[in-house]
Amino acid sequence: MADGLRRLVGAESGRVLQEKLESWYRDYEINSCDQNLNRCCEIIELNSKIQGQLFTILNETSQEGGHYAGVETIKTRLLPWLGTCFSCASSGRLFETNLSLTQDSIERERQLRELANSQSFQLQELQEELTSTRLQLNHVQQDLKTSRAQEKDALWKLERLNDYEQQIQILRDEISILDAQKSVLQSRLARSRSPSPRRVENRSPSPPCLRSCSPGRARRTNASRRACLIARFGDIYAEERLDAETLLRTYISDMEMVQRIIYIAAVESFHAAKMAYRQFKIRVRETLSLGHSGPESLEDTVLDYIVRHEDLYDVQASVNEVIRSMNVNPKISFPPEIDFIVISTLIRELCRMAFSMQTLSPPLDIAFGIDGELFSETKYHRSFDSDFTAALVAYHVWPALMENDIVVVKGEAVTKRGALWSCRSRSRSRSRSRSRSTSPLVSHRLPRSRSPTPVRSGSPSKWAY
Repeated sequence: MADGLRRLVGAESGRVLQEKLESWYRDYEINSCDQNLNRCCEIIELNSKIQGQLFTILNETSQEGGHYAGVETIKTRLLPWLGTCFSCASSGRLFETNLSLTQDSIERERQLRELANSQSFQLQELQEELTSTRLQLNHVQQDLKTSRAQEKDALWKLERLNDYEQQIQILRDEISILDAQKSVLQSRLARSRSPSPRRVENRSPSPPCLRSCSPGRARRTNASRRACLIARFGDIYAEERLDAETLLRTYISDMEMVQRIIYIAAVESFHAAKMAYRQFKIRVRETLSLGHSGPESLEDTVLDYIVRHEDLYDVQASVNEVIRSMNVNPKISFPPEIDFIVISTLIRELCRMAFSMQTLSPPLDIAFGIDGELFSETKYHRSFDSDFTAALVAYHVWPALMENDIVVVKGEAVTKRGALWSCRSRSRSRSRSRSRSTSPLVSHRLPRSRSPTPVRSGSPSKWAY
């Protein structure tokens, strides 16, 4: 008997039964009918197991006392209890109790379903209200954009008004000059004996000639602006370029790759700035042509306006365009955790300078360069680590500044023997390592070959830096 009782105590069945009862009591209200019935059946099964073990212990205990030991206790205690448990009346009450509990559970489930339906309806109403609020927010944002557009339009009209006032003053000066010339011509005609229409026509200056002889502000300041921009080109090479080079060396150990990145950034910056200048000039020409009537030509008026309002140039858009172009360039690579935005300061200054260079007459541009080309002493300086006996350019460090076909400022290039072969093999290895095809990029950037620079128009490929 002691072993059976020890096993019963060690199994802690009574404590488990009590914990299950307490857990069922806590979760009874939130459980479904089936869940509560399953809990009850589980507890009944556990209780039956405990009762079975107790009856086994009872049998072993009665045997230990002898043949007639414990008979009186069994008759007075066990048999009356067994008869009470299995009576029909008790069974009927138990069934009624179970039925009542089942009905209560069904009622609770119905109430829970109604509550869930109500919450679902409220959630739908909240979603509709949220949708309505979003629509109102979109309307407010649209009104705000309209207001900002109207404000910009008002500022644009104010600037045009200032331009008109300046043009009116210029016209008054031109009228005064024309009146004086008219008086001189009339006096000459009066003194002439036989004035012929041909002679009068030859002597009298026509208004178009006068207008063409009065250059605009941009043309008057062209020489000084050109000198400042050339000096700025040298400053960027000596300062911002070296700063960007030092910054890139913290991420890239390959010095050649660092110099290639900076050179391509310069080339892409000039390209983006030139495209932005063309679009900006088209917009300005379309706007000023509506009311142009000044002494200057429309092109001079447009150029004067661009020179005075270079701050309207969206340089950040050009910077973003340059970074996008560099991200898909197969000739350079960058650590995946870093972006080319780290050299955005250099790109921004290059874009601003290149944009201003397009306002010159003639504009300044950079020379077109390609890896493996014949080294030109008139365009480039050799880098200190170059092979001075080599005739081919391995890669470019800095572009040359050109005015039409004339070199204004020399660039910098690295020359090495076997540069053409090494460039081709390196290009193939980088193309394989980048795991991307370059053919879609070429087709996407084909308009670049339409650059007005004579040297670039004959380039066979966009990626030939």
